[in-house]
Amino acid sequence: MLHAMNPARVQFMTQKLMEMRREEDSTADVDETTVLRGLDVLDVGCGGGLLCETLTRLGALTLGIDASAENIGIASMHASADPALNFTHSSPDGSVPSRAYSSRGGLTYMHTAVENLLSGQHVKQFDVVCSMEVLEHVDNPGTFLRNCAALVKPGGHLFLSTIARTPLAYALTILAAEDVLRLVTPGTHTYSKFVNPSELLDFFASASSLESDRPWISRLFDGVPARTEAETRGIVFVPWRGEWALVPRSAPGAKLWSEGCNYLFWVRRPLLS
Repeated sequence: MLHAMNPARVQFMTQKLMEMRREEDSTADVDETTVLRGLDVLDVGCGGGLLCETLTRLGALTLGIDASAENIGIASMHASADPALNFTHSSPDGSVPSRAYSSRGGLTYMHTAVENLLSGQHVKQFDVVCSMEVLEHVDNPGTFLRNCAALVKPGGHLFLSTIARTPLAYALTILAAEDVLRLVTPGTHTYSKFVNPSELLDFFASASSLESDRPWISRLFDGVPARTEAETRGIVFVPWRGEWALVPRSAPGAKLWSEGCNYLFWVRRPLLS
């Protein structure tokens, strides 16, 4: 079920990266197929690697990490079967690989947790850090978010996908998907761990929560950030198409109904002043 969200996730990521590239340079010649070329990308909680493979095919130098050795084994086996992914195994010492850009991109997997990437003497930072459907499973979301944020370069991008803490989300993800239809293993989700969009916005609007001298979101306008600093977008399942879709910004009342369950979040780290 989660893998079916991949096209909508990638659509959101590439659209947002293109938007910001053109914000910086109105003449920039980029599209969905080129905007990721040469970027260092980290996927935290990569699972079986579907998103990593897609980003790599778009030209990114992708590092996928997961705390599950089984997930990394499955992802590595799948990637090894496709020479186009330019797949390499992680360094034996567990250090983050550093590679020159290839027009084909490149893919590496590591069996590790995000905090371990911050424990070395020289911490590598990334142009893009993403973590999809992980936040709603962690015990300490504040620490997890700070760790992910610390791995983003100044001017870089953080993308998340998670579930809002609403009655609608409970009805769809726990009551229906787990208890009734058994599409998801019962006990997979814990309602109290779901995170609302407003909570993510407040987190990145506070310098103290980031242990930083400045917030990533300078101001919220009636709870909405400037689109050049952060954005939330709903993602919904369209049954007559049999696929997940990114809700258009222009959809009537989109903020009220489309972000009541699954949603995507983007925030940009400020450039050094």
